[in-house]
Amino acid sequence: MTLAIHTEKNSFSERWITYCQENQIPYKTIDCYRSDIVKQLQGCDFLMWHFSQNSPKAILFAKQLFYSIEASGVKVFPDFNTVWHFDDKVGQKYLLEAIGAPLAPTWVFYDKHEALEWASNADFPKVFKLRGGAGSQNVRLVSSKEDASRLINRAFGKGFPSYDPMGSMRERWRNFNLGRTNARDLLEGIARFILPPPYAVVRGRERGYIYFQEYIPGNDHDIRVVVIKDKAFAIKRMVRANDFRASGSGDIHYDRELFNEDTIRLSLNIALKLKAQCIAFDYIHMNNQPLLVEISYGFTPEGYAACPGYWDEDLNWHEGKFNPYGWMVEDLIKQASQ
Repeated sequence: MTLAIHTEKNSFSERWITYCQENQIPYKTIDCYRSDIVKQLQGCDFLMWHFSQNSPKAILFAKQLFYSIEASGVKVFPDFNTVWHFDDKVGQKYLLEAIGAPLAPTWVFYDKHEALEWASNADFPKVFKLRGGAGSQNVRLVSSKEDASRLINRAFGKGFPSYDPMGSMRERWRNFNLGRTNARDLLEGIARFILPPPYAVVRGRERGYIYFQEYIPGNDHDIRVVVIKDKAFAIKRMVRANDFRASGSGDIHYDRELFNEDTIRLSLNIALKLKAQCIAFDYIHMNNQPLLVEISYGFTPEGYAACPGYWDEDLNWHEGKFNPYGWMVEDLIKQASQ
């Protein structure tokens, strides 16, 4: 059996290749961007590609390619159940509500007047989000009915760019002051006011809908639980200073004692319902109960190397280093054998 791996910087691909080499698993590297990708996959039993929501090329066709290849009988990572809702908070709302997952109260409107009527009767603050974006991009706190009305009018008017240069610049400046980036990054942020990143050009403006989520006060962190088939690991992400957002903060804690095993069990159960190969759950808490705010099939590899261990499906704790990227390869091979 031969594994086809699309190689790309800042992705899982290098780790997959290393795992295959160490375990003598036959593989070949392919280029999913070529027009003859279907021909490239002849003789392959598996396709693995970790694509980013910020890739201007991948957002045009990656999901459609996976669905097509999967229909041919080739096993893929990520598969349909894992990836269709990726970087789509609107789709995630319906999915999580449909399976009875504990989603933070969320509202989506496709009619301006209906949205304005809701805003006139709603309590604030609320959280406004665009359907796409990672690291807390396109997420802001709405403090009043007036702020909500302005956003609604814009959503059903000129819309919102997929990339927020001012928000990005603030984040670059924060990271610069923390020593996490350099002056070149700041200069790039300034340039983005004139030249947006390529993915934003491809996506165009977001309009025709508005998304609000309940703001849950008192959370100085969120909990991210990553489930890969029947194994789970977790991190605690502190919010930014003078902010409510944790994703992308870079302030991460790993100790096992920080995580409630009921939340780990919940995550394993939801992943099973979703039939997902790999899924990351982001939780906040209200009255000590976990509430989901977002899900994703991908995660930044560097943020998880310090995890001290993982839980299996029976909540047994396995202390020590582990290789989640190897789990992805093994699970795909196991699917084929079954």
